[in-house]
Amino acid sequence: MAYTMVDLCWKLSICFCCYGVVLGRVKREGHYVAAVYEHESVLSPDPKALVDRRSALELMGRNLDIYEQQVVAAARQGAQIIVFPEDGIHGFNFTRSSIYPYLDFVLHSHSVKWNPCREPYLFNDTEVLQRLSCMALKNKIFLVANLGTKQPCEHTDPHCPLDGRYQFNTNVAFNDDGVLVATYRKHNLYFEYAFDTPPEPDYTFFDTPFAGKFGMFTCFDILFFEPAVNLIRQHKLKQVVYPTAWMNQLPLLSAVEFQQAFATAFNVNILAANIHHPTLGMTGSGIYTPVKSFIYHNMEGYGGKLIVAEIPVITTVYETSWESNGRFRGNLHHTCKASTSTSLDDQVCFKEAEEMSSRVSEKGNEPPLFYAEMMYDNFTFVPAWGEKGELQVCANTLCCYLNYRRAVLTDEFYALGVFDGLHTVHGTYYVQACALVKCGGLSFSTCGQEVTDATALIDFQLWGNMSTPYIFPLLLTSGITLDFADHMGWKNNYYFISKNRTSSGLLTAALYGRWYEKD
Repeated sequence: MAYTMVDLCWKLSICFCCYGVVLGRVKREGHYVAAVYEHESVLSPDPKALVDRRSALELMGRNLDIYEQQVVAAARQGAQIIVFPEDGIHGFNFTRSSIYPYLDFVLHSHSVKWNPCREPYLFNDTEVLQRLSCMALKNKIFLVANLGTKQPCEHTDPHCPLDGRYQFNTNVAFNDDGVLVATYRKHNLYFEYAFDTPPEPDYTFFDTPFAGKFGMFTCFDILFFEPAVNLIRQHKLKQVVYPTAWMNQLPLLSAVEFQQAFATAFNVNILAANIHHPTLGMTGSGIYTPVKSFIYHNMEGYGGKLIVAEIPVITTVYETSWESNGRFRGNLHHTCKASTSTSLDDQVCFKEAEEMSSRVSEKGNEPPLFYAEMMYDNFTFVPAWGEKGELQVCANTLCCYLNYRRAVLTDEFYALGVFDGLHTVHGTYYVQACALVKCGGLSFSTCGQEVTDATALIDFQLWGNMSTPYIFPLLLTSGITLDFADHMGWKNNYYFISKNRTSSGLLTAALYGRWYEKD
């Protein structure tokens, strides 16, 4: 049977199209397919016990077997990059001595190009790196993982530990040919006594052909200026990979809540992989853009979860919250930043905000102030009673304002809280926060408790005279789901967020400010 050249080309194009669909989803121009895996790791039954290298490799191998299955699954769905969580391979709660058999050697040098899969003989104690490299190579995918690493040092080095070696909590990135393209040593350790803080912060990023540069940092780093914020600012990064082992703390620091807030505040995409141990409060992973998220939060079930999503590459110039206030950066035009809508006129937005601030301060018969502990900090609250209202509450230099209306009046109790001070529990850092939260009960003392379900649909405008440009907008709804503000931005030293009718019951609407200079 004879075919014309046109017939052959058409049939070949159909074949190639089908082949592409079988291998994975068809990627749109200007987009890429990312994957993150929330991993329920196989843990050592006694992490403080001393074991040999062979035993350590056997345990880590069980986790790596699961990683390999997920890499294959992600690649089949067209993923170009996959991120695994912090502590996912070796576990946690080690001592400095007991973790040693679990450590791989890695050379923290950008000058050495090394493919552990193809060149396993170059360095000793690199079995984990070899397996990760081979996963990336065999599946033609960029791969990011976290492991413990060791690096010998001389006693002439003033930072060298007494045992003659550094031990680091380390992220590694491999390209789709298995080459080690980046390493990052965690800077802000969270009670991790087995590891050392690197002498200087690592500012780590790597390049990809599908989305440009990706920055990299780990877990607790996200709350600090160094290196996370400085890395994004100095290198103008728009994509971030983020392994974490995050313990959720409501109402302001659940994993998915803050990961989304960071993506929104800095206008970046974040690929965040958390560990999955619900009994320890550890869950919450996602693929985040500034205006959309694909998340997983499960405090009930067990087992891992692979998330695969196609997201746009962020390339447009966009003023983030820290850039758009002239008080902090030159003489810029102040505007309302609209995350999901552009219908509200900027000047009207902030004219109304300023007028409401004046009205609230002039009103009499204010609801009573009360104090309650939230996030281990002493917040000042005012109750949000009734179907609608305008509220103001202040602490130190920070005043918070709220205009709200409930769609239907329920028996749920909400309050507007403010905190302006140094947080000192489980870390030391300065916070400015304005937060509308659902309380755990109907009494004042229940405000600040962890709440996971709500039914009240609320329209609100929340703003405060923040002293820091680094504001993370939090909007958490019933069942630990996310919502997005209609409008947010700066005007005349007020940061503003508004929402018309939350998508489900409101748990938290907050402005979480980090005043890094006062840490």
